Formats: sequence, structure tokens, C-alpha cells
Amino acid sequence: MSIKVGDRLPEATFTIMGEGGPEQVSSSDLFKEKTVVLFAVPGAFTPTCSEQHLPGFVGLANAIKAKGVTMIACTAVNDVFVLNAWSKLRGAQDDITMLADGNGDFASALGLNIDLTNFGLGVRSQRYALVVEDGVVKYLAVEDSPPEHIKATAEKVLASF
Repeated sequence: MSIKVGDRLPEATFTIMGEGGPEQVSSSDLFKEKTVVLFAVPGAFTPTCSEQHLPGFVGLANAIKAKGVTMIACTAVNDVFVLNAWSKLRGAQDDITMLADGNGDFASALGLNIDLTNFGLGVRSQRYALVVEDGVVKYLAVEDSPPEHIKATAEKVLASF
């Protein structure tokens, strides 16, 4: 069953790139007493993710943060090194916190994983965007298929405030 508005996020561990290298951080620490916009992409460097989804959040980062958002984060079933390189290449490192869900544990716990093995991608995260206040989902938009970028856009998240 998928997570829904009003649910508390499940406990999970992400990997982030710290100043000294990869660091582990728990979802409870990340979302505690904060308003966070979290969006997920099926994979860094994939066309829709790189050309539309991530750039939308980078472009509207200041407007989203002006709504009282503490952090904008992106998660993907990729390793932290891939997400770090993607962030730098796309100019997102100052606006977006990259949360590596390398084994897909968070995506699975949310019920938002998708099997893309027919495309050689393995099990990934669905494309979605959510707003979390102190660990509780207040807004959720999930795309119907991985290449779509209609519901989980930065513009729709901004309009949800």
C-alpha cells in the first residue's frame, strides 16, 4: 500500500555527500521539526529527470523556500556518488539536498517503488513529489508512469502552499 496524505514517513536511512565523503542520515532526523519538499526521480541522468524534473525545482527553489520550506530534497535509487555528480552537473548543489536511496529501501517502504527491469534499470522509485511537515505527509503527487512529468512538478508543489 502506498503512503498517503496524513501518513508519517517511514524510518529509513539515506546516504548524503558530506564534506568528508558519504554520510548516513535517518529520515527521522531529516524531517523532524521541518517543512520539507521531497521529490523522487526514477534515475539521475535520465532524460525527464535531468531535463525537466530537477531543473524545475532548481528554478523555483527560492519561491518554494519563501513559503516556509526548510529544505528541498531529491531522492533516487542511485548511489550517493552518482547523485553528487548529477547535482554538480545540473547546478543543483546549492538548492537541492540529494538523498541516495541506493537499495531502494525508502521507495519500497513508501510503496512507491517500480520495477523497470524490462528497461535495464532494475527496481527504482516512481516519480513523485511531496510536502512533509515534521515527518507527516501534507501533499503528495505521484506520476502514472516514469517518463511523465505532469503531477509531480515544482510548479504544482509551489501551488500547493
